[in-house]
Amino acid sequence: MHKYIIMGVQGCGKGTQAKMLREDFELVHISVGDIFRWNIQEHTKLAARINRIISAGKLVPDDIVEEIIRKRLEDHDWNYGFILDGFPRNARQSEFFLESYDIDAVIHIDVPDKLVMKRVRSRRLCSHCGLDYNLIHRRPAVPDTCDVCGGRLERRKDDNEQALRERLRNYHNKTAPVLDLFRRKELVLNVDGSGTVEEVQNEIRKRISLPISEYVEASA
Repeated sequence: MHKYIIMGVQGCGKGTQAKMLREDFELVHISVGDIFRWNIQEHTKLAARINRIISAGKLVPDDIVEEIIRKRLEDHDWNYGFILDGFPRNARQSEFFLESYDIDAVIHIDVPDKLVMKRVRSRRLCSHCGLDYNLIHRRPAVPDTCDVCGGRLERRKDDNEQALRERLRNYHNKTAPVLDLFRRKELVLNVDGSGTVEEVQNEIRKRISLPISEYVEASA
């Protein structure tokens, strides 16, 4: 069983990398951001509160995040392991997690802030099926239109300039120090995230001693 945390500032590509690992190694990808967005799309009781918070570029309070993660991991549908994306984000969340779960590694994708801002400004999401696009590396065949369902591509509400700068400040002030806690336990693997998607995936697999797929190997 493989259990990983993947970390990095929003826009570093950790969601994409986690999904690639999920597909090849049958890991369950647990994305805090995806859980939040599902709540908003389904108009759950948490939706209105979460929407107000993330639209302002702020982080959802610890107690809400911890409850969501606890309930999700209690499903125990991760027979071959999981890769946790978007949690923990601060010292309290880290301590909560380490008290309850063992992990194999913390994969930290390191990307300069300027590159993060460029990537995020180019990000688009299908308003119908939720498929991700990036106008730098993954453009739709028809501008502003999803290749799969024909839905309209839109920016996420929290991808505006002000919200992004707030997230970067939050990350460096609160989340980055979390890595020190994991480093003391020799769990952190730093990966340069400035390369192509395939190059970063290749490096992650080497660092965690997982086989490199033919697609990744040929593309890197």
